[in-house]
Amino acid sequence: MPPPKGRVSRHQGKRTSTVTLVLSMLLMLSVVLLMLLALGILSLPVGSDKEPTSVGNPIKFKRMTLDIVEGEGLGNRGEQWTEVLSWEPRAFVYHNFLSKEECEYLINLARPHMVKSTVVDSKTGQSKDSRVRTSSGTFLRRGRDKIIREIEKRIADYTFIPEDHGEGLQVLHYEVGQKYEPHYDYFLDAFNTKNGGQRIATLLMYLSDVEEGGETVFPAAKGNFSSTPGWNEMSACAKRGLSVKPKMGDALLFWSMRPDATLDPSSLHGGCPVIKGNKWSSTKWMHVEEYKV
Repeated sequence: MPPPKGRVSRHQGKRTSTVTLVLSMLLMLSVVLLMLLALGILSLPVGSDKEPTSVGNPIKFKRMTLDIVEGEGLGNRGEQWTEVLSWEPRAFVYHNFLSKEECEYLINLARPHMVKSTVVDSKTGQSKDSRVRTSSGTFLRRGRDKIIREIEKRIADYTFIPEDHGEGLQVLHYEVGQKYEPHYDYFLDAFNTKNGGQRIATLLMYLSDVEEGGETVFPAAKGNFSSTPGWNEMSACAKRGLSVKPKMGDALLFWSMRPDATLDPSSLHGGCPVIKGNKWSSTKWMHVEEYKV
């Protein structure tokens, strides 16, 4: 039986209050988003009509500059922004991740202790010589000093992986002709995963520019990369797949595991031979669990 005229049914009143509540929540959410955009805490992708996005074109995101002190560090890093390189593997470049002074600090700290680089023996877990890796390198203990602690905290902030899940920084030096053949950073044996579990991601920081060669290449990456800017300037080695040219202060993050925790074969990567100049870099390997040092 319909309600008397002039009276509002109970169900109609409930519907009205529900609609009002939803609209109020949407209004509040819009206000919050506008405030985050205004403060620079949230930013939108920066696109260009001249650079259409395709499978082979990287996506670029601006990092808004905030009046927040991240830490003392060394020098001025300038404007930071993130470039999405690939989803198979998941790879990103953090531009101006380190300042020039921080790069030089790591090089000068490591230089007196450089020895021939080795690879990990999958059976014993010990280091061994190999022709696939011809650089020189040394490890800097995690949390060694104030500058390194600041850099390691920054790595944790950018990757969302706790500092104590990372190995110590490894500083590497490549001279003309030196290289690192394509390889995986994850392990295929139980021995090397006893401490910290599997390696989940790698952050490769470029401490110097390289005149020619020395690119990081992902030969198993998915996509057509021949249309990317700077392709013609790449070395023959770099044209075997997705590649990144070293630039002082930039950092390359790539994931060795997929979001479903399976190993990602497309993370296969290598260091192309240096053709002209020198290449300095620093690597931070991160694990699924706490890595004890």
